[in-house]
Amino acid sequence: MMTTILFIGGGIVFFLLAVGAIVSMMGEKSLVEERLGPYFEEQEISKAKDKSSPVGDWLNTRVEKSTYGGRISRELARADLKLKPAEYIALMVIFGFGVGFVAWFFGGQNIIVGLIGAGLGAMIPRVYVKQQQGKRLVKFNEQLPDMLGLMVNGLRAGYSVMQAMEAVSKELPAPISDEFRRVVQEIQIGLSIDRALDNLYRRIPSEDLDLTITAMNVQREVGGNLAEILDTISYTIRERVRIKGEIRVLTSQVVYSSRFLSSMPFLIAGALWFMNRPYMMMFFEPSSRMIGIPVLIFGGFMILGGYLVMGKIADIEV
Repeated sequence: MMTTILFIGGGIVFFLLAVGAIVSMMGEKSLVEERLGPYFEEQEISKAKDKSSPVGDWLNTRVEKSTYGGRISRELARADLKLKPAEYIALMVIFGFGVGFVAWFFGGQNIIVGLIGAGLGAMIPRVYVKQQQGKRLVKFNEQLPDMLGLMVNGLRAGYSVMQAMEAVSKELPAPISDEFRRVVQEIQIGLSIDRALDNLYRRIPSEDLDLTITAMNVQREVGGNLAEILDTISYTIRERVRIKGEIRVLTSQVVYSSRFLSSMPFLIAGALWFMNRPYMMMFFEPSSRMIGIPVLIFGGFMILGGYLVMGKIADIEV
């Protein structure tokens, strides 16, 4: 009876914390004001007022000063998630505890199963962040030719580079408008265009954006018609996007096959767990765990290796 009460209570707490985290990540407040500072080394920028508690501020400050905290800040900024490093770490702990508790409860209250579940649960926030980064990068690359076209038209109409970027920040949708609005704000507070564009590339590690930034930097150093240069780059990027789309269609069968084949062992193991749990528990019994656990780990690495190999086959560079 007590175990059931603890399980229900833990499930409710985990659900409420997860909902709170999701609501926080889906907030409407822009990251431009909140994260303008971390990318500068010597510039002091006034930040927007924060409504968090003093304890939360102290904890977040301690985390951000560490190397790991700085890396988390960059990852969250790339995903455009409205979370601080301390909040992200708290999410990892919450999901790790929640999933580990559920795995422990349904896994015959086996501590090893609970630890495995905790490890998998702690990875959920990281997987979500990586997924959001990928989506945002793809969307940015899709908008990049339109951005170049708008800048080319503005430059030919007599705009300066600064005015053309400001037009991009006002006319185009997110995420490219948000990023160029931030570039404009950084330049307005005193950063050079080179530094602001370098910060942009750190947030958006796109090969096409790198090509664009390199062309703009070279043009400022040696001169030339920037509108013509950007027009040529825009055409090149559009062709690359078209070719990548064709390759994606041709290799989609390999991609989905790798995902299906990699998930099959886990689906079968899950089915056996519910249909014949004593058979699956043989891997964790004291008399056989010295062999069973290494076999499971080796099998997991084999599945991961096969998935990576098939993904590499389908990853054709253009």
